Amino acid sequence: MIIPTMNEEESIGEVLDEIHSALKPTGWDYEILMVDTNSKDRTREIGREKGAIIVDEPRRGYGRAYKTGFERATGDIIVTLDGDTTYPAYDIPRLVNILLKENLDFITTDRLSNMEKGAMSFKHRLGNWILAKTTNILFGLHLRDSQSGMWVFRRGILNKIKLTSDGMPLSEEIKIEAFKKVRAKEVPIKYRPRKGEVKLNSWKDGKENLKFLFRKKKMMKEELSLVEEKHSKEKDKEVEK
Repeated sequence: MIIPTMNEEESIGEVLDEIHSALKPTGWDYEILMVDTNSKDRTREIGREKGAIIVDEPRRGYGRAYKTGFERATGDIIVTLDGDTTYPAYDIPRLVNILLKENLDFITTDRLSNMEKGAMSFKHRLGNWILAKTTNILFGLHLRDSQSGMWVFRRGILNKIKLTSDGMPLSEEIKIEAFKKVRAKEVPIKYRPRKGEVKLNSWKDGKENLKFLFRKKKMMKEELSLVEEKHSKEKDKEVEK
């Protein structure tokens, strides 16, 4: 379990309590990594009190926090969510069971199909729609929610996918990589209003995410070209033999 945090004292205790309530009855072994970026309130203290491992990551960035968490995680399955109560931690066992029963490698969640009142403004819903549409057109996908931050996946896929973003675009990037390279599925969840300070800069982050999609498309084209060139050279060597 990986949770990026920065000044989440209003909500992190509730999130951790919900995780424990969901996972203790399963009998599974689990760890909770809180990847914290310079919290100035009681976020870290509350996390330690409730059994989380605090991972210090002073470098700013949503993607950077997750990359650090991925490096430190030891479990076979990784679950991610935010520290602001928006994502349903009680749903973790259901999502893990879907992953296992359907022999999947990666699950991302769809927040937009079942949102509680006040969970997302019209501006955010519009931005999410634009980003999802662009993602689907550029990469041939069928995602309803390309920006969700709750994922459940096998840790082993980190060796198969390429994550380049240290910022908010990592959320869309991990989905693009997973749906192109491993067995992936999108599953609806309930999405709730957040508690605490809003850290998302809607227009700035939205524009950066949109620009990143075009950079990612270019990167994947270059990657494919290199793979094809390698295969061509290998075939030429076989013919020479």
